[in-house]
Amino acid sequence: MLRIVPLTDERAAYEIDRAAAEADAPDIPFSSFETYCTRLRHPWPGNQAEQYLAVHDGTPAGHLELYLPQLDNLANVIVELFVHPDHRRRGTGRALLSHAVRRATELGRRHLISEAVNADAFARAAGAIPALVEIRSRLDIKGPLPDDSPTAAGYRLVRWTDQAPEELLDDIGYLDSRLNEDAPTGELAVESEKVDAARVRAAEETLRIRRRTTFHTGAVHEESGRLVAWTMIASENDTDWHAWQNITIVDPDHRGHGLGLTIKNHNLRYARTARPGLRAIDTSNAEENEHMLRINQAMGFRPVDRWTQWQLTV
Repeated sequence: MLRIVPLTDERAAYEIDRAAAEADAPDIPFSSFETYCTRLRHPWPGNQAEQYLAVHDGTPAGHLELYLPQLDNLANVIVELFVHPDHRRRGTGRALLSHAVRRATELGRRHLISEAVNADAFARAAGAIPALVEIRSRLDIKGPLPDDSPTAAGYRLVRWTDQAPEELLDDIGYLDSRLNEDAPTGELAVESEKVDAARVRAAEETLRIRRRTTFHTGAVHEESGRLVAWTMIASENDTDWHAWQNITIVDPDHRGHGLGLTIKNHNLRYARTARPGLRAIDTSNAEENEHMLRINQAMGFRPVDRWTQWQLTV
């Protein structure tokens, strides 16, 4: 008998998610139980979360997370669905997805969006479309790092760890809000987020609670005093050898000066100086984002695998 119940056993969810991750992407380090629980208990700012467990004949078999945006993208549900490898192909995934569809319908939401690797048959059978294909690339850090890129005339670099200087918050919010406008989103039914200074601070606090350290480098336009380019590397405090290259964005009015490559090179050195044991950095980019893929390749990133953001409209 298979039942879907609200999650009360965090350890069961952890063991399911860890086993699924080790089967699907074994080269990506999985969080410690303590860090994992901070993510369950502290959703990303502007989201509500619902957590469910699939129990098959008394044994936890699958875990479902539903993230419900509250400030924008109100028609969407972000779905994280995990089935323990020992329980795959027994209907657990279908049951969890059916529950997600039912909850989306009850909440008046139309689009379920989920990212996965090696899930094509399952997603297509459910009626989902491959809305965006992303390439995960990895930079293996061996020996000395490449020289920092020179900064274009008229710009100066700024760096910070975890918490941004107060005077940069509005500009960070503006750049962050542009992400869904500037980065390819394929057929995803997503709209730009409305990020302000308070939301930037809330994100910083959530990352702190989730036991992540973030390294940032930006470029300030000297004439206007505005932050016009920004990049971030994030690393779990449990795993000093691995990190993720997150957002890199340059204001459209300031493109063509090589700022993207400049800030990424400088931020890589900044993060490596702070974490000498750092050996690998992963990043994901839309397959069609040829410009950013070229920048990453110039830095030494090499493709590892392909992830698909699937979208199911109900």
